[in-house]
Formats: sequence, structure tokens, C-alpha cells
Amino acid sequence: MDPISLLEKDHREAKKLFQEYEGLGEAALQKKQAIFDAVSTALMIHMTIEEEIFYPAVKSVRSKEMKDEVREADEEHHVAKMLISELKKLKPGDEQFDAKVTVLRENIEHHIEEEEGELFPNSRRLLGRERLEQLGSEMEDRKSELTDAYA
Repeated sequence: MDPISLLEKDHREAKKLFQEYEGLGEAALQKKQAIFDAVSTALMIHMTIEEEIFYPAVKSVRSKEMKDEVREADEEHHVAKMLISELKKLKPGDEQFDAKVTVLRENIEHHIEEEEGELFPNSRRLLGRERLEQLGSEMEDRKSELTDAYA
């Protein structure tokens, strides 16, 4: 499996969940909670496989540009994790909940644009097909483990 395709699929799933959340009215509190739970789990799994497997492989190519891209991506993950942590302490009816979900969505959308516009194309070029296939297998296995653990 191509790891970049796997990550891009995750990106589409997160965007879809955020769009679904945005379409909900103020009274749909249970549905908002369910969607937040789904998107936060998906994001945590996604960030874990990137941080444990994909980013270290990208950094290993010894390109300053790639290392800088990964450092920035790590910081974007840090912000997303803080927001998720704060949201887990709130309920959808709380005053700040929708605003924090919006900030999380904006952070994730920015992150996706940078990964898909810069990091992924550069990774594909520098890592090579064989290494990418190996990473894809590792990432798929780890994603399965994490999905089972979150279930």
C-alpha cells in the first residue's frame, strides 16, 4: 500500500466529518458529540502513524527542507492534540465547544494543505517506491492496531 494514499484517505475522512459537523444545528448536541468523538479518534490514529512511522522516514532522507517540513507538521499536531484534549473536557452545549471545533478544523485543513502540497510530493520523490511500499505496510499494520485499541 502507498502510505501517502493512506494518509490522504484519512485527510478526506477528517474533512468529511468536519463538514458533517458544520451542517448541524445548535440542538443536535448528541450528533455533535458523536462526530467529535469520531474525528478526534481518527485524527489521533492518523497523527500517531505519521509521528511513529512516516515522519521519521521522511527525516531520514537528510534534507534540511524535509526536516523543516516535518518539524512544522509536528507542531501542528501538537496544537491539534491540545485542542482535542480541551474539547474532551467540554460538552457540545458549552459556550466554547463549537468555536474550538472550528479552530481544530482550520488547523487540520491548513495542515492537510501543507502536507499534500509540499511534504507528500517531496516524500514521494525522495523516498522512492520501494521504501514507500514498506512504510505503507508498516503504517497499515499500526493503524489497524490503533483502531482496535480505540474501539
